[in-house]
Amino acid sequence: QLQASGGGLVQAGGSLRLSCAASGRAFSSYTMGWFRQAPGKEREFVAAISWRGDKEYYADSVEGRFIIARDSPVNTAYLQMNSLKPEDTAVYYCAATRKILRLRLGPSYDYWGQGTLVTVSS
Repeated sequence: QLQASGGGLVQAGGSLRLSCAASGRAFSSYTMGWFRQAPGKEREFVAAISWRGDKEYYADSVEGRFIIARDSPVNTAYLQMNSLKPEDTAVYYCAATRKILRLRLGPSYDYWGQGTLVTVSS
């Protein structure tokens, strides 16, 4: 299971750190990803990190502002979100997969967390 947390209300320009705690299996060998879904929009890829933590992937919209990381010994992934914008408002989901390709696609992921709401006010 994956448990996302850390969402909340923040002003534009502020920062939040999301956490994704994994349990029940060895997620240390899984690629971890973050997706988000804004009201009335489709779910979109945000970021992913390889199981070794040596490769990171970002959506163009968050590149340079968000940082994905993982702490495998504690089975947790993080998404540090800086310089937040109102358009970053969404429910953020963490996900896990053993795949190494097509990591920007939701169907590539096998496990999903329940989501945490991030609201950025202008």
